[in-house]
Amino acid sequence: MIVTRFAPSPTGYLHEGHAFSALFAAAASGPGGRFLLRIEDIDTTRCRPEFETAIYQDLAWLGLTWETPVRRQSEHFAAYGAALHQLRARSLVYPCFCTRKEIAAEIALSAGAPQGPDGPLYPGTCRGLDEAQRAARIARGDAYALRLDMARAASEAGALTLVESGRRFAATPGIFGDVVLARKETPASYHLAVTLDDALQGVTLVTRGEDLRPAAHLHRLLQALLGLPEPEWRHHALLTDAAGKRLAKRDNAPPLRDLRARGISPADLRARLGFA
Repeated sequence: MIVTRFAPSPTGYLHEGHAFSALFAAAASGPGGRFLLRIEDIDTTRCRPEFETAIYQDLAWLGLTWETPVRRQSEHFAAYGAALHQLRARSLVYPCFCTRKEIAAEIALSAGAPQGPDGPLYPGTCRGLDEAQRAARIARGDAYALRLDMARAASEAGALTLVESGRRFAATPGIFGDVVLARKETPASYHLAVTLDDALQGVTLVTRGEDLRPAAHLHRLLQALLGLPEPEWRHHALLTDAAGKRLAKRDNAPPLRDLRARGISPADLRARLGFA
């Protein structure tokens, strides 16, 4: 049985790009599969209940149905903490006390700093601190993030592969460097939370936008380290506006609720998105 999911964050109203992603996931589950909805509200400072309510309304308007109860990330911080504890116990995670400003300054001093999918890679400033130094800084209350020691993690996991759209490829998680897995204000990063969520929900096919294709390499590593099952991935093209710019909340893409107000029907939108 194919199990897919649509996992929006309630930080704004859904737009056509979200509608395409939700319809894509639902269609990919097939006639005998399961389509799940997950609310990725781990960023408690930006997520708002009115946006979550609107997600349910918009998806129902599109004609989608999903299993209940809906998994909400904010209700599962303990599970993410347990995974972090497991990684820390194996010395695969270390505390990083660098501020974003300090990291940017150090990168600026380095000619040809290596680049990852999200920009310049963390230069490893805090990786070499010994346990006494780390303990002393934590004891005095210094803020810190938890980073994955990529070299150590990749060595432990060994060579990995992943399946994208039915084809198997070599996984290259090292492109992310020592990625952050948690911060003081966010108990788990997107990467850690979704990897655990997909496994705990039994997702067998992860569908999402093309912009997240590189993340599959990192998620495959986390699955191997945590003993989680391996799903398949299928990434779809991103919707763009008339100028060719990707539709995004931060750029005020027209929300679905506005399309409804203009009299556009679910059938009209489905047809426009290729899901008639």
